[in-house]
Amino acid sequence: MECVRRAVAVEIESPPPELYAVEEPYRRIVEEVAAYVAERETLEKERYKELYRRFRELYLLPAQLIQQAINQGVEVGRSFLQRKRDGQVHKPRPEVRRVSIRFAKDSWSYKKAISSVAPVRLGLPLSGGRREVWIKPHRRFWLYWWKVLHKEVELASTLVLKRRRGRWYAIFVFDVKPRKEPPADVVAFDVNENLVAVARVSLLSTVDAVAQWNRQYVDPAVYFIKTDFG
Repeated sequence: MECVRRAVAVEIESPPPELYAVEEPYRRIVEEVAAYVAERETLEKERYKELYRRFRELYLLPAQLIQQAINQGVEVGRSFLQRKRDGQVHKPRPEVRRVSIRFAKDSWSYKKAISSVAPVRLGLPLSGGRREVWIKPHRRFWLYWWKVLHKEVELASTLVLKRRRGRWYAIFVFDVKPRKEPPADVVAFDVNENLVAVARVSLLSTVDAVAQWNRQYVDPAVYFIKTDFG
């Protein structure tokens, strides 16, 4: 049974200036790569390495952030091509106005977070080195975190940071495992020409009623049926 993903956004308290400095170079990388993929429909391996080296020299960003931005640009470019084939867009190239900055598992304090009872700080690789940022957990976040501690939910390894209306948010993604329980109810439909009847049937009560009805036939009697009525 597949897991269900839930995203929870938590506001960042007093975001450092380095976080703002990362946003625009990250967006430019995503936009350039997306335009390249939209034009050629692919990003060759050699071209990937060439872009990576150029971005490393041009922008003072950590290596993993450049890799995440390139990968995100490939996704945006492919999505643009698909929408263009479906007739949903008519622009010659994709425009990237806002970005969600992604931090991979090995770049932020993932291991420290999942082992903590109350994670309130995040370690992020930004321009100039590693920075710690504080978050403002809320009720919904604590609900899912309680489930993480009880192994009912798994925290995804990728952390996403996004800015909206001047505020920064850390977006945590949780994989919720469905409970393996037998169904308790079923819904029955009776479709006629001018009427649709819907009934909710309790399996437990229905099975119990059938079992009680069948008890009278646990010791079946032997019947003699006369058929020569002429």
